[in-house]
Amino acid sequence: MRASLASSIAVTCAAVLALPVSLTEPAAASAPPAAASALPPAPELPGSTQSLPLEPLGAATRALGGTTASGEQGLTRRDVRPFSLVGVVWDDPTAPLHGTVQVRTRSTGGGAWSPWQDVETHNEEHGADPDTKEGSARALRGSTAPLWVGDSDGVEIRVRGEETLPAGLRLELVAPGEDPGEDPGQDPGRGGAAEPEAPAPHTRSATTPAAQAALSAAQAAASAVNTQLAPYGAAWIPALSKEETELTVRNLPQTEAAEAAGQAAPAAAAAKPYIGPQPKIITRKGWGADESIREKGFVYTSTIKAAFVHHSATGNNYTCSKAPSVLRSIYRYHVLSSGWRDFGYNFAVDKCGNIYEGRAGGVAKPVLGAHTLGFNTNSMGIAVLGTFSKSNPPAAVVTAVARLTAWKLGLHGVNPKGTSYLISGGGNLYKKGTKVRFNSIAGHRDGFATECPGGRLYGKLGTARTSSAKYQGRP
Repeated sequence: MRASLASSIAVTCAAVLALPVSLTEPAAASAPPAAASALPPAPELPGSTQSLPLEPLGAATRALGGTTASGEQGLTRRDVRPFSLVGVVWDDPTAPLHGTVQVRTRSTGGGAWSPWQDVETHNEEHGADPDTKEGSARALRGSTAPLWVGDSDGVEIRVRGEETLPAGLRLELVAPGEDPGEDPGQDPGRGGAAEPEAPAPHTRSATTPAAQAALSAAQAAASAVNTQLAPYGAAWIPALSKEETELTVRNLPQTEAAEAAGQAAPAAAAAKPYIGPQPKIITRKGWGADESIREKGFVYTSTIKAAFVHHSATGNNYTCSKAPSVLRSIYRYHVLSSGWRDFGYNFAVDKCGNIYEGRAGGVAKPVLGAHTLGFNTNSMGIAVLGTFSKSNPPAAVVTAVARLTAWKLGLHGVNPKGTSYLISGGGNLYKKGTKVRFNSIAGHRDGFATECPGGRLYGKLGTARTSSAKYQGRP
């Protein structure tokens, strides 16, 4: 069924599918847009970014009742254009920011000012491996984690250094732009995770030749890599039962099965079908990704041996209907502010248990991400939207992680309760070239000295492993 679907669109998508999709990094990928311009995009593009240089804080801060400290920079209260997410970047991506970053914001339309909020400063452990093209790009900048603050039009920030602050500190204020006009929420009646707040029913996007022709080349490419699983241009990939999933994998010709995961693993897995049911996945089109800002082309690794679970550290102050806006904001921050080639994580999960496609390249394929410094090769990264250092993740989150890993790890014959070996690319707890054993579902902190994915979420990974194995049908 899926094979015939892929064949039926072959003519329409021929120009798109002819784009180079190699198992190594593209030889001539374009560099990410430089963040240094500090200018918002052209008006027709969704979203905008304001980039404001920080200043030494002194007499003006004391006059407002604040305090000053050696090595303190920031901005006093000021009006700005509307934004919803904040972060701080600096010139040298290898320079750490030892200190604290705090912001407070004013709700749009003359609302009240928020209390001071902490911004997670240790973000260097998220990113591309050091020796990759992305990891050594000239556009790279140091950056904090982004923080979602909701619709705001006023800001104040202070950065206090325990040591000398890195040069070129700038405040990034990101507006996500308009929603894509469709709500690609959970499929009703498909046995997904229970949702604290269910998005409205979704209508599939049109797939007529006229609609396809309207897609840009980048949009078309991002859609074409998922056509084994959903119609061309779809806003979401449907959930399937375990039996339907196994049938789909078996019915794919060997060449398409190999392409779907970058190797022949699905055919091997189909012989002993420890593959979980395909979950519903909201595509990049579904959450409104602006494909024009990322680098063109896709980068793949050889296989998937392990899944690293993260929290986005963006805070929990969002509703699930706003999750696409959060994703668009993080995406802009990763690419335009931090200089990454694309969204860093392979997948994202919101607190209602909705699963989203992250980095472009195909959800069934081994796309090389920028999520776990030194261990991006042969792994996948899942970011749970929120901060779970002191807050418990909802049950829907743990269920979504289990369902996603049961399917994706199952495509590569991986037991979620087992262990796998990865080779360190350096820049983490292990010397480059070190062979390191991980749980097949691991936390980011297992490979780096970091709080991520937060103690409360990390404590639920054992439950996720057990549930994931059950979804695969393992004893």
